[in-house]
Amino acid sequence: MHRHTVAENKRVRERGIERGPERGTDRVNDHGTEHATERVNDRATEHITDPHTTDHLIARSRRWSQRAHRLQTRAVATRAEMERRLPVITAITQRLLSANVIDAGFRLAAQTFLTAMPLLLTAAAFAPQGAREQLLTSVRSIFGINDATAQELRQLLEANGGTIRQTVGTIGAVMALLSATSLSRALARICERAWGLPKSPTRIAAWRWVIWIAVWVTWMFFQGPVRGGFGVGTWLGALVGGAANFVLWAWTQHLLLAGRKTWTAVVPGAVLAAVATTALALTAKLYMPYAIGRSLQSYGPLGAVFSLMTWLVVVCMTLTIAVTIGAVAAEHPPLNRFTHRDHSEAPPRPET
Repeated sequence: MHRHTVAENKRVRERGIERGPERGTDRVNDHGTEHATERVNDRATEHITDPHTTDHLIARSRRWSQRAHRLQTRAVATRAEMERRLPVITAITQRLLSANVIDAGFRLAAQTFLTAMPLLLTAAAFAPQGAREQLLTSVRSIFGINDATAQELRQLLEANGGTIRQTVGTIGAVMALLSATSLSRALARICERAWGLPKSPTRIAAWRWVIWIAVWVTWMFFQGPVRGGFGVGTWLGALVGGAANFVLWAWTQHLLLAGRKTWTAVVPGAVLAAVATTALALTAKLYMPYAIGRSLQSYGPLGAVFSLMTWLVVVCMTLTIAVTIGAVAAEHPPLNRFTHRDHSEAPPRPET
C-alpha cells in the first residue's frame, strides 16, 4: 500500500512537470499579447494626439465646410439667376401650389364619374339606336375596354333603355342635365384659379354651365369616329382629335371664364390640354385593356370601376396642370407679347 502511494505521487509530480512548461508558455503568451496591445494603443494615442495629425484633420474639415458653403452659395445664385431670366418657372410653381391641382383633379374626376356619366347614359337611353352604337364605339376608344365589356354595356343599354325612358322621363332628363352642371362649375373654378381670377357671378355663369355640359355630351358621341380617324387610321385620328381638342379647350376657357380672357390668351393652355389629352388617348389603348382585365379578374366589376376612376383622376389632373401652366405662360414673356391685349383687369361685379 505504501509502494502504491509513492508510485501515485511520483506520477502526479511527473504530470506537473510535463504541464508546467505549457502553463508557463501560456503565461508568456498572455504577457506578450498584453504588451503588444499596449504598444498598439500607445501608437494610436500618439497618432491622435500628434499636433501635426490634429491640424491636418482640422484643415480637412475646414476645406469640406468651405466646399459645402460654396456649393450652397452657387445653388442660391443659380436659382436667383434662373428666376431673373425665367420668371415664368417660379410663377408656374407658385400658381400650381395655389391652385391645389391634386385636390382639383380629384374633385373634377369625382364630378365626372358621379354626375356626367349618368347624364351620358341617360342621353344614350333617349337617343336612337345608331347614336347608341356610336356612343359605345366612343366609350371603347376612350377607355380601351375589350369586346366582352362592350357587349355587356350594349346589352345594358338595350335592355334598360326603355325602362330608363319610362322611369326618368323628360323632366328627369332635364334634372340630370342640371345636376351635371356641377362638372361645369368645378371646371370653371379650375380655370379661374389657373388665371387667378375671382369667381363669376351666378347670373352670368349659369347658362354657360348648361351650354358647356350639353356640348360635352354631344362631343362624347363623336369620340369614336374621330379617334379612329374615320376608318383611315390612328395617325389621322390623332391629328383630327388633337385639333378638335384644341378647339374644345380654347372654347371651354373662354366660355367658363365669362369672356374675361381673350381668345389669344387661352391658346397656350388649349395647346397643352390638346397635346395632353391626345397623348392620354393613345396611352389608354395600350394600358386600359390590361388594367381593366386584371381588375375584373381580381376584384370583379368593382375592380373595373376602380380602374376607370383612377384613369379619370389622371386625365383630370393632367388637364388641370395643362390649363394652369398655359395661363401662367400667357402672362409672361415671350408669349405675353401676343396675349397682352387682355381685358381681364376689370373683374366681374360681385353678386348682390
